[in-house]
Amino acid sequence: MRAEDQFHVGIVVEDFEGTLARLSSLFGYEWGAEIGGTAEVRLPTGDAVLNMRCAYSTTEPRLEIVGRIAGTLWEPAAGSGIHHIGYWSDDVAADSADLEGQGYAAEAVRMGADGVPYFAFYRSTTGFRVELLSRKAQPSLEQYWCAAEAGAEKS
Repeated sequence: MRAEDQFHVGIVVEDFEGTLARLSSLFGYEWGAEIGGTAEVRLPTGDAVLNMRCAYSTTEPRLEIVGRIAGTLWEPAAGSGIHHIGYWSDDVAADSADLEGQGYAAEAVRMGADGVPYFAFYRSTTGFRVELLSRKAQPSLEQYWCAAEAGAEKS
């Protein structure tokens, strides 16, 4: 992992729509369409199927707003509200091993259709959380951001 692979800051919130509206009103953020849906995720307690919802800002620096999922790691953070720092990963399994070697604990892993990790969340002993997202997702997210920007320009 490299510093230049960092591409977003994730914030988990209770009020999804309200948070998007406040960040737009306060700071001028614009948002892509909501994305997510059901996802099979491996948690420390076992496999789970979760209904995930998020939206990325098309405005930079890029934010990801994630809707709360009760009883999981996707709960709003106390204090700052920052949930995780997201990094592109060329090899989620190898980067995961590096994080584990530095004392990070796996909190959630989603496997891709090819059987290799697609995304993973890791937490340090100090509470700092990292999301690794396969670089395979980068082209589709870049299309998502561009489509949202183009739609905003037409409004």
